[in-house]
Amino acid sequence: MYQASNIYLICGFAAIGGGLFGFDISSMSGVLGTEAYKNYFHNPVSYRQGGITASMPAGSLVGSLASSFIADRFSRKVAIQVSCILWTIGSIIQCASTSVGMLCAGRVIAGLCVGIASSIVPVYQSEIAPKEIRGRVVSLQQWAITWGILIQYFIQYGAAQVGGGPDDPNQPTAAFRIPWGVQIVPAAILFVGLFFFPYSPRWLASKDRWDEAIHTLALLHGNGDVNHPKVLAEFKEIEDALRFEREEATSSFKALVQPRIFRRVILGMSIQMWSQLSGMNIMMYYIVYIMEGAQIASPLTTAAIQYVINVVLTLPAILYLDKIGRRPALIFGSFFMMVFLFTSGGLQAAYGQPNDGTGSKDITWIVKDQPSVSKGIVAASYLFVATFATTWGPTSWTYPAEIFPSKVRAKAVSLSTAANWFWNMILAFAVPPLLWSINWKMYMIFAAFNGAACIHMTLMAPETKGYTLEEMDDVFDSGRPAWRTHKKTSRLDQLARDIETGDVKVAGPGRDRSATTSTAVDSTGDAEKVISQSLSAGR
Repeated sequence: MYQASNIYLICGFAAIGGGLFGFDISSMSGVLGTEAYKNYFHNPVSYRQGGITASMPAGSLVGSLASSFIADRFSRKVAIQVSCILWTIGSIIQCASTSVGMLCAGRVIAGLCVGIASSIVPVYQSEIAPKEIRGRVVSLQQWAITWGILIQYFIQYGAAQVGGGPDDPNQPTAAFRIPWGVQIVPAAILFVGLFFFPYSPRWLASKDRWDEAIHTLALLHGNGDVNHPKVLAEFKEIEDALRFEREEATSSFKALVQPRIFRRVILGMSIQMWSQLSGMNIMMYYIVYIMEGAQIASPLTTAAIQYVINVVLTLPAILYLDKIGRRPALIFGSFFMMVFLFTSGGLQAAYGQPNDGTGSKDITWIVKDQPSVSKGIVAASYLFVATFATTWGPTSWTYPAEIFPSKVRAKAVSLSTAANWFWNMILAFAVPPLLWSINWKMYMIFAAFNGAACIHMTLMAPETKGYTLEEMDDVFDSGRPAWRTHKKTSRLDQLARDIETGDVKVAGPGRDRSATTSTAVDSTGDAEKVISQSLSAGR
C-alpha cells in the first residue's frame, strides 16, 4: 500500500486534526448572532451561553488527559483516527440537537476529539520532522486551526442567510444545522487519509519494532536508503535515548515528577495556560459581542476580517519560526498583546457607556456615536490577533511538543494540552458573564495576564530551535539560565558526518550483529577513540 514520504504532506495532512478545533470555534461564534439560534435555544446569554460554549473544552480536557494512553499503546496515528470517529459522532448529535442539553452533549463528545487531536498531532509531527524544519511543520497545527476557523465561519456566514437572513425572527434552524453537519467532512477525510501515512519512527522504536523504525526513517529522511548517514545517525540517537530511559527503570508516570522533567512539565503547561489567558480564543468565540459593543455596522463582516488576518499572519511564523526561534516569539508576542489589550480596554473605558437600549440586548457596555473610537477598538483587536498569529499561536503548540524525552512525551504533552483546555473551559464559561458585568475591565485583566507571561517566558523558557528531540536534555539540564543561550554544533550532524567519513559505523537491525569498531580523532586532534556499537534488533 502507498505510504507518503514527504514531510510537509504528512505533517500538513495530520494538522487537519487541529483544523477541527478551528471548525468548532467559528461554528459557535458564527451562530451567536443569528435569530434561528437565539429563538430555538431560547436566547442563551451569560451563564447559559457560557455553559454551551464551555461544554466543548470540558470534553477536550478529558480527551487530552486520555490521549497519551491511546497514543502510547496504539500509536500516534491510531489516536488521531479515534479522534476523527468521536468528532463525527459529536457533530451528528449537534446537528440533530433539539435542546440545550443535547447540544452540550454533542459538543462534549466533539471536545473529546479535539482534546486527543490537539495533544497528539503536534507529537506526531515533531517525531516525524527533522530538527531543521520541526518548528515550521508543527506550526502547521496552528495554521490549520486558523483555516478551520475561517472556512467554517464562511460556511456559517452563508448558512446565516437562509430564510430572511440572520435578523429574521422566523429564520429556519438550517442556519445552524448546516455548518454543524458540514464539519463532519474534514474528519472523514483525515480518518481515511491516515491509512496512507507512516507510524512515528520513535513510537515504533519504543515498541521494539526496529526494522520498521529504520525503514520509516529511511523513507522520511533518506529517500528510502537505510544506509544514509543521517538515517543511521538518527537511528542511533533514538536507540541511545531509549536505552538510557530503560536503564533508569522508572515508570513514565514516576518520570514525570522527577525534578529535571517536572520543570519541563510545568513550563509546557504554563505556555498552554498563558496561550489561553492571552485572551485570543475569547476574541474568536465572542468577537460578535465585541463588535456589537463597538457598534460596528456589520459585526459578522468585521469578525470575518479578523479571521482572515489570523490565517494570513500565521504564515510568516511558519516560515520563520525555525530561524528566529521560539523564545523571541513568546516574549515579544506577549508584550505586544498586552499593549493592544490595554489600548482596547482604555478606549472602551474612556468613551463607552452603559447600554441605554440602543445597542444589542446581548451586551451591557457600548461605544455610542464615536466612529473614530469604534474604529480604534476594532484596529486594536485586529493588531492583537495579528500579534498572536505570528507569535504565540504556532509557538504554543511547537514548544511543548518538542521539549520532553520519548518515554514521557505523549503523557507530558497531554498534560500541557490539558492545561490549555482547562483554562479554555474556565474562560469560555466565565467570559460571557464577565462581558455582561465588568465589560471593558475584562480587557485589563487579560492584558495583565500577558504582562505576567512576558516576564515568565523571559526568565524560564530557553531556546530550543536547532536541537533534535533527543538533545533537549542538553538544553534543559545544562544549568544555564534561560536567557543565556549558546550556540553549539548539533550532535546529530556531527554523528552523521562521522558515519559518512567512516569514523563511526552503526549496524542497523537485520544486519551483522557483531560489534563494529572505528577510529576517529577527537575535537582536540590529540587523541584517538574507539567507538563500538552493537544495535540489537531483537531487544
